[in-house]
Amino acid sequence: MNPLMAIDFYKADHRRQYPEGTEYVYSNFTPRSSRLAPVIDGFDDRVVFVGLQGYIKRFLIDTWNENFFNKPKQDVIAKYKRRMDSSLGEGAIPVDHIEALHDLGYLPLEIKALPEGSRVNIKVPMFTIINTLPEFYWLTNYLETSVSAEVWKMCTTATIAYEYKRLLNNYASKTGAPLDFVPLQGHDFSFRGMSCIEDAAQSSMGHLTSFIGTDSVAAIDYAEDYYNAEGVVGVSVPATEHSVMCMGTQDGEIETFRRLITELYPKGVVSIVSDTWDFWQVVTTFASELKDTILTREEDALGLAKVVFRPDSGDPVKIICGDPSAEPGSPEYKGAVECLWDIFGGDITDKGYKMLNQRVGLIYGDSITLQRAEAILKGMEAKGFAANNIVLGVGSYTYQYLTRDNFGFAMKATWGQVNGEGREIYKDPVTDSGTKKSARGLLRVEKTKNGFELFDQQTQGQEKQGELKAVFKNGSLLIDQSLMEIRDRLAI
Repeated sequence: MNPLMAIDFYKADHRRQYPEGTEYVYSNFTPRSSRLAPVIDGFDDRVVFVGLQGYIKRFLIDTWNENFFNKPKQDVIAKYKRRMDSSLGEGAIPVDHIEALHDLGYLPLEIKALPEGSRVNIKVPMFTIINTLPEFYWLTNYLETSVSAEVWKMCTTATIAYEYKRLLNNYASKTGAPLDFVPLQGHDFSFRGMSCIEDAAQSSMGHLTSFIGTDSVAAIDYAEDYYNAEGVVGVSVPATEHSVMCMGTQDGEIETFRRLITELYPKGVVSIVSDTWDFWQVVTTFASELKDTILTREEDALGLAKVVFRPDSGDPVKIICGDPSAEPGSPEYKGAVECLWDIFGGDITDKGYKMLNQRVGLIYGDSITLQRAEAILKGMEAKGFAANNIVLGVGSYTYQYLTRDNFGFAMKATWGQVNGEGREIYKDPVTDSGTKKSARGLLRVEKTKNGFELFDQQTQGQEKQGELKAVFKNGSLLIDQSLMEIRDRLAI
């Protein structure tokens, strides 16, 4: 992609719309509101910041170098001019400024940012951008479209993942479940429901800031390529799908189970979709018949030998915890966790809650939301079961039903310089509720006992202080963070 095209059309001629003599434009990227945030009670109005480094490496460096600066000037200019002429009118957009940028050979910008993995208070900037050469004042906000498109989503999914982790930690503590299971308890199933492969990789990278459980292979590549990830980045287990079970036929379903857990996967963890026909038959009759086989499976190098039953339809709360409107004593009334307890038993935590025998487990990944996850955990707690009896498959129902407005992300200019004179600029629409009111002037962010705090209308000397540090300047990355550093910040 020619990166010049990663804009809304209206960006193309803002260069001429700025006052004559404009030399610098200074903008910031900020989550402005949590009014539409898909979170749960106890959310503290802090948004996880992550995604800028990936945008810098992948787009500002790789894409701009490969598809603009390293291409023949006449080719990139011709393509840009053709696009502008065909859509805005012949000669509507001059190209001399684009030619000058190509001749320069790098992006004359400075980006200052908070550390990625920070939890940033609403209305506090995560990063700022300014041009470093006066003739390229137009470039700062030219990038707004691509910055927003590439960064808001990962911040949003990382924030939601953090909410899942907060929820799971809370119920693990309440019920005495081991906290070290939580990073595996939220498992990313979102890939197929995202808008494209790149979206899936980036969004699922947000999930990896709080969890290691994932089926999105591309997210691990993204984390390695752009966030120096190493060690345990993401893990999964062998698992079936409905086509596998169907090919084995309904009459042969129990033999399919037997073959999977004795021949293909005689040790370790295997997840088996169990609602192809009659889920309740699987977690009662089949589970009873296979009990001895399941209990005598061999442990793998990690000491694991678990068969995970996966329901994939119906009301998740009722499937896992039981349906009080069903016939008393029936499997539907008991729910899956109690059915497995009746067969396999287990242990009691120090808080007095039941943990299924470590050789069996449950995973539910159909249309899970934070609210449904909370209802499942609450339902299990009410039945006397610990939180770690279930793994939640977090899919596109969580990670795709999102917009930039969930946290009100926006990139706005607050300062500029015209003919050597600095100007504090701002917006405060009288028709707005106050959400869109911007800060003024140069900005400084400090870390206080209440989190990150914004100070606006700063002098140039004050702007150089605080927590916003230069991460990109004149085409080069200055700070190269790792996924592990990000996880450590979130853990704190």
